[in-house]
Amino acid sequence: MTEVSQAFAELKRGAEEILLEDELLEKLKEGKPLKIKAGFDPTAPDLHLGHTVLINKLRQFQQLGHEVIFLIGDFTGMIGDPTGKNVTRKPLTKEDVLANAETYKEQVFKILDPEKTTVAFNSTWMEALGSAGMLKLASRQTVARMMERDDFKKRYNNGQAIAIHEFMYPLVQGWDSVALESDVELGGTDQKFNLLMGRELQKAEGQRPQTVLMMPLLEGLDGVQKMSKSLGNYIGITDSPNDMFGKVMSISDDLMWRYYDLLSFRPLEEIEGFKQKIADGANPRDVKIDLAKEIIARFHDDAAAEAAHQEFINRFQKKAVPDDMPELTLTPEGGQIAIANLLKDAGLVASTSEAMRMIKQGAAKIEGEKVTDNKLVIEAGTTQVYQVGKRKFAKVTIG
Repeated sequence: MTEVSQAFAELKRGAEEILLEDELLEKLKEGKPLKIKAGFDPTAPDLHLGHTVLINKLRQFQQLGHEVIFLIGDFTGMIGDPTGKNVTRKPLTKEDVLANAETYKEQVFKILDPEKTTVAFNSTWMEALGSAGMLKLASRQTVARMMERDDFKKRYNNGQAIAIHEFMYPLVQGWDSVALESDVELGGTDQKFNLLMGRELQKAEGQRPQTVLMMPLLEGLDGVQKMSKSLGNYIGITDSPNDMFGKVMSISDDLMWRYYDLLSFRPLEEIEGFKQKIADGANPRDVKIDLAKEIIARFHDDAAAEAAHQEFINRFQKKAVPDDMPELTLTPEGGQIAIANLLKDAGLVASTSEAMRMIKQGAAKIEGEKVTDNKLVIEAGTTQVYQVGKRKFAKVTIG
C-alpha cells in the first residue's frame, strides 16, 4: 500500500461519508499541507467523548502533516445553531461564548498538538463583513433552498416558529470556509446542509471547493441513543479516572468496537489483532480494559489509568467494595423496612419500581450476595453494604 493510500485509509476510518472521496484522494496526492477546518460553537463548557470524535479526526490529519484549524464559532454561537432543534435556540451572550471557548481550548489540547493547531474565531471576519456584507451574503440563497433543510422543513410543517436570523447560520458557517480557504471541513452527519453550503459559497467565490468529511454521532453507554449529557449516557472528558473506567467497562462488547473505531488512536492493524485474539478465545473484557486505560491516559495520565484499573480489580474482580461509599442511617417506622424502599431511600435507585426491576435482574446485592426476594424486609439494628448495578454502593444502618 502506498503512503498516500495508507493515509487515505486511515482518514476514512470511522467516517460516515466523504464528499467527494476522489477529491480528497487527489488533494492528498498533491503532497502539500491541506487546510483542515472544524467548527465548534462553545454552547456549553464541558465536552464528552461524543464531541471528541471530530477532534480525533483532526488529530489524524495533523499527524499526517496537514494544517488544522480549530474554529471557535463565537459569532455563530450568538446566533444559535438550529440543527436538530424544534424551537429557536436561545442565543448566548458574548461573555458566555468567550468563557466556554477558553474551557474548550483547555480540553481539546489534551488531543491536539497546540504547537500545530491554529485556533480561529469566526467573529474576526464576520464582524468585519458588516451589515452590507451580511445582506449580500443573505442574497446568495433563497428561502426555498433553506427550506430544503430537514429541521426547518419539519418545524414549518408543524407550525413551529423559525426566526429569520436562523437562516443565516448555514450561510455564516459556509462563509467561514471562504474566509479560511479550507480544503477539507469536518462535521457530524447532522451538519450536512451547513457543510455543503461551504462548498457552494467557495465555488461562487472562485475557490476550489472544500471536501466534506462527515463523522457519525457516537452512541452513548446504552448503545442506542447518541451520547448526551441530558440523557445521562455520556463519558465526560473531565470525569474522574474511576468513573471513566467503570463507564467504559459497562458498554457492550459490540459497542466496544465502535468506540475503538471512533475514539482509539491505535493503528487499524492492532485493532484487527484484538478481534482475532477474541476469535481465538480471549476474553473481550481484557480488550475493553485496554480501551478504558487508553482513554483515561489521554485525559488524565498513565498513572491514573493504572490506578483506575487497580480500583476496578479491587472493587469488582475481587468483589471488594469502595472505600469512599456513602454511609447513612435510616429509621423506618416500625423498626423495619422493605428492601425496595431501602434501596430507594439510600439513593441507589430512583424509585421502588426500579428497585424491583433491579432485584429481578439480579443487579441488587447485600454484602456481595444477590437479593432474590423482592419482598425481603430488613430489621432494625443492622449495618450492611448494599449495591445496585456495578458502581452504586451504600453502607446503610437501620436504626
